[in-house]
Amino acid sequence: MKTLAINGGTPVFSPAQTFAPWPPVYAETGDKLREIYMSANWSFYGPVEGDFEKKFAAYHTAEYGIFMANGTTTLECALAALGIGPGDEVIVPSWTWMATAMAPLYLGATPVFADGEKDTFCLDPAAFEAAITPRTKAVIPVHLFGSMADMEKICAIAAKHGIAVIEDCAHAHGGKWQGKGVGSMGQVGSFSFQQTKIMTSGEGGLCTTSDPELFETISRLKHIGYAPGKKRGEVAGGPPAAGLLCHNYRATEFQAQILLDQLEHLEADTIFRAENAGYLRQKLEAIPGIKVQAPGRCATMQSYYVFGLTVDPEVLKAGLTKADVIKAVNAEGANEVFGGWGAVTYEQNLWNVSPEKYRVASAATVREIIQNRIILLGIQWLMSDRTALDKLVEAFTKVMKVYSK
Repeated sequence: MKTLAINGGTPVFSPAQTFAPWPPVYAETGDKLREIYMSANWSFYGPVEGDFEKKFAAYHTAEYGIFMANGTTTLECALAALGIGPGDEVIVPSWTWMATAMAPLYLGATPVFADGEKDTFCLDPAAFEAAITPRTKAVIPVHLFGSMADMEKICAIAAKHGIAVIEDCAHAHGGKWQGKGVGSMGQVGSFSFQQTKIMTSGEGGLCTTSDPELFETISRLKHIGYAPGKKRGEVAGGPPAAGLLCHNYRATEFQAQILLDQLEHLEADTIFRAENAGYLRQKLEAIPGIKVQAPGRCATMQSYYVFGLTVDPEVLKAGLTKADVIKAVNAEGANEVFGGWGAVTYEQNLWNVSPEKYRVASAATVREIIQNRIILLGIQWLMSDRTALDKLVEAFTKVMKVYSK
């Protein structure tokens, strides 16, 4: 049995695996950004912003796109446009980045945490339905890591109870569910373009919808009350509705141009990542004790943000944990292998919300996965060649042989 690198043996990757910086950059985008800079037309519904909104929405089979500052403001504006406020409950998955749950709090509503599925880690439709009360007004399923929430079941449950659906697609740009783009199956879709995301402009976000009234309201909410497409001094469309508390959540032409160019690469890159994910799934699941996160059941194009797998703690020798596996694999020179957020949303380090302001309906399944099983591979692996993927599998195989009972 080969000696692990962490114990002084020769690492699988020698030198350690390196990646091109994320996100990828394109020279032609730099030229276009200079043109925008010299034009001095940087914001307030510029032509590039409008073009990006239309093309991104169409790609995801939605009618409208509303571009704004980040993926938290998109969730907040979506909830506000749906009339969510004090006294209302919004069901969210127990395992997500805390912005999903913070958005209801910003509006005075109560986030309610419901359990995830054991195989996809996404919101469990049964747990969602069990968490519904007369106060429930919305649900925010999250397409997490490399899977999709079961939108068919979730939307059916929501329709039965008169609950609005906001899709959190921060991890899922380019994904399709039975041919429909993510962000088009609920009333509103919410996308993030933060630095690490599949498509990124450093910061940024976008709402998709096919409802013209929601489009109008969300547009006003993000642009201090202006009607869609209207700029300073333009009064067409009239003032916002009385009581609609609007914000300045605008993004810029610079961000729109970066994303517009990335959109041209999205389909090819999504297919490439999906093919690599399929290759990794086949190879890694041949290792005893390793299981890969299940893709969305009806995904006709699964979009992968990162690649999730689990290690069965029962196969590990006494005293060893998934953290030891991660350390050992990294010692083999396999960078970008990590443990994720490390806690359910309401136990994450930055969550400082008073317990009376949220409700935990269920969380047992995902907590056990987070603590004992989950390992994530960064998006850079899914953009790598097969030689690198084979070495990654070799590193996991080597570690699991030594660490298994």
